[in-house]
Amino acid sequence: MDIISLKDIHKVYHLGEIDVPVLKGITMTIAKGEMVSLMGASGSGKSTLMNILGCLDHPSSGQYFLEDLDVTKLSAEEHAEIRNSKIGFIFQNFNLLPRTSALENVMMPMEYHHGGLPASECRQRAEALLERVGLKDRMHHHPSQLSGGQQQRVAIARALVNRPSILFADEPTGNLDSHTSRETLEMFQELNVHDGITIMIVTHDAEVAHYARHIIHVRDGLIVDGVYRSEDSPGVSP
Repeated sequence: MDIISLKDIHKVYHLGEIDVPVLKGITMTIAKGEMVSLMGASGSGKSTLMNILGCLDHPSSGQYFLEDLDVTKLSAEEHAEIRNSKIGFIFQNFNLLPRTSALENVMMPMEYHHGGLPASECRQRAEALLERVGLKDRMHHHPSQLSGGQQQRVAIARALVNRPSILFADEPTGNLDSHTSRETLEMFQELNVHDGITIMIVTHDAEVAHYARHIIHVRDGLIVDGVYRSEDSPGVSP
């Protein structure tokens, strides 16, 4: 079953009287439960494509189906609901609120999606996720009291708290050292293999991309190659 299906997606930005085409006809599918790397150099269009996939932006033309729902026909309010209920985001800069604890950062998305849940249940869910990512003893620390790797773990827990169908990770290791990057990518693999969460990693780094089994290459606004790697390849979990 496909969780994502794109049909001839174009994106054109209008800069005054100049039209700048960024995506030039993207057609692709992503199966539910896949771990995918979207790889391309700066300016290739991969970030624009991720923004469309994450319902942060609209295509200029084409169709985007997320779990058989044509999201290109939805209103801004419906897009927001899709983001809150079906999608989790992880960013290079973590995007944590600096004056709130790790626990409060993780609980925040539930305020928008689970307004009917008791506060005790929201807290319990957030605590369980922080414990899972190895931060049981750091949940009351503020971001400034955490290492880069710990901040990214908080961001991963926050992305998971609404139990999304898919996670989008935009250059998730860009601010991490090599050891912490490996730990983060292995955590993604575990979430994919053991929890069945569909994960897309957007990256320019071939080493990062190779932690996924399905690698999609984007160049000049087009998909130029898609590769499935064998399960015994380096970096790919069986």
